[in-house]
Amino acid sequence: MTVESSAARKPRRSAAGKAGTTGSKTGTTAGTAGATGAKRTTRSTAKKSTDPELVQLLTPEGKRVENAVYDSYVAGITPEDLRGLYRDMVLTRRFDAEATALQRQGELGLWASLLGQEAAQIGSGRATREDDYVFPTYREHGVAWCRGVDPTNLLGMFRGVNNGGWDPNSNNFHLYTIVIGSQTLHATGYAMGVAKDGADSAVVAYFGDGASSQGDVAESFTFAAVYNAPVVFFCQNNQWAISEPTERQTRVPLYQRAQGYGFPGVRVDGNDVLACLAVTKWALERARNGEGPTLVEAFTYRMGAHTTSDDPTRYRGDEERLAWEAKDPILRLRRYLEASNHADEGFFAELESESEALGKRVREAVRAMPDPDHFAIFENAYADGHALVDEERAQFAAYQASFADEGGH
Repeated sequence: MTVESSAARKPRRSAAGKAGTTGSKTGTTAGTAGATGAKRTTRSTAKKSTDPELVQLLTPEGKRVENAVYDSYVAGITPEDLRGLYRDMVLTRRFDAEATALQRQGELGLWASLLGQEAAQIGSGRATREDDYVFPTYREHGVAWCRGVDPTNLLGMFRGVNNGGWDPNSNNFHLYTIVIGSQTLHATGYAMGVAKDGADSAVVAYFGDGASSQGDVAESFTFAAVYNAPVVFFCQNNQWAISEPTERQTRVPLYQRAQGYGFPGVRVDGNDVLACLAVTKWALERARNGEGPTLVEAFTYRMGAHTTSDDPTRYRGDEERLAWEAKDPILRLRRYLEASNHADEGFFAELESESEALGKRVREAVRAMPDPDHFAIFENAYADGHALVDEERAQFAAYQASFADEGGH
């Protein structure tokens, strides 16, 4: 599907310099010491002086901490905004749990859960503007929620009844990408087009730690840096590329790879929705100001399986998972809301009811999805049609007809 440029026709401001010459010091700015995630059970849990710094605004205990660089990006956040972020995470988690249950019941062929990554997705998703464009992988259910995509539309592809489920240009949210890492090239090319249009919108490309090993990602970094593209590369490092841990892929923290391409990188606590919001706003601001790309590594954890076809108990232990459950992004924000008197029991009870209603709507919507036309697979393969596709369509029609008997069965 061709994605039309929907960038606002607003003149871009002049670049503040070549890629990587502006804001590079931010990638090494300390958030709060000692905030790195729990190490795997097979490694030492001792804090090393060489461990990378982590931007954090909200501790796992729900305490607000100051950060000289990023506080200004959430300075105007209100109690209502905080409740909105909490609601987004809760409803996204409920939708995700419902989809997992539907797959177990045979209603979906597969599902990729985001359990544990809600803060990274909601924080970064809420940082985008309407005219920004987002290129997801297949796990960005929370970002889709922020972009206004109906959650039931995410399920058609996993049920096998459509090829995507929504018009990318309606929400500036591209279709889910199954090919690992390819969306980073799509995002970079689109961002280069945005720059040529003279617009001040930005592009966000989501990918995982596993995708960071793909050549497509390296190529997108090169093009984005050389052409000073207004793109934010948002890597959700959930520690495991299916069954491969991050240390099997890199000798340095992922965010530091940006240095070799000449643009800044920063590691943020991916379970801290406020920090993810602030850092993504900063990176998007750089892009809109003509300062080029940024790599954001959201250091988080996949608490569930890679997909419903995966068994994580075969390659990681319960101790590791329990350590990360203590850093749960939803529980963290709830503690802060309660300690700050920004939410009462009535709010949480009402949200629970809304969550139940969402689950019911998702179940009913999936089971009501009509089967696709058997010949739909041949549509939209080529914009102007193709003789070979016509031939294959005719062959398939003959094959289908061969099952009919005289009684019409």
